[in-house]
Amino acid sequence: MIGYIKGNVLYSGEGTVLLETGGVGYEILCSGALFAKLVAGGQGEAYTYLQMRDDGVSLFGFVSPEEKNMFLKLISVSGVGPKMGIAVLSSLSVGDLAVAIASSDLKLLSTVKGLGKKTAERIVLELREKVSAVPAPPGEAPAAPVSVSGKEEDAVVGLMSLGYTRSESVKAVRAAVERGAVGVEEIVLSALKNM
Repeated sequence: MIGYIKGNVLYSGEGTVLLETGGVGYEILCSGALFAKLVAGGQGEAYTYLQMRDDGVSLFGFVSPEEKNMFLKLISVSGVGPKMGIAVLSSLSVGDLAVAIASSDLKLLSTVKGLGKKTAERIVLELREKVSAVPAPPGEAPAAPVSVSGKEEDAVVGLMSLGYTRSESVKAVRAAVERGAVGVEEIVLSALKNM
């Protein structure tokens, strides 16, 4: 299994990057965030998912382990294949996607090219529990609701979709914002580094 690659970009086009490492070039179908990062830098790292089928082998790349985990959740939904998973993550950030699923925002999900209303409904139905708040452990009182701004809330929901409690997520997001993180993805990544 190939789970991570770091190297130089030899070629890029139409969402695909040829990443060379150790004399071997890996053709990776990238999420939008990874594609932009690799093309801009000319080198970088990718967290990958290897798909093996009868008709060939495909390598899908992601900018972070969190984006890869969201991809794995997406492709666990009946009717959502790896190419559709990449399309969803290229159109929506992990935080925005988590918020859309948790709030059953079918309109936002349906903005993804090739994703119909029925598939969007199936994604919400099958993943809502996986990206919603994690219940407090037994014997521990649930935390009082804490209000945060719009971007911060998106980041909180993104962290909660990865299994963190709301209170842990709010605390980490506030610390990330204080350190200067701006966009939802940047806030989530900064928060994860310090959790």
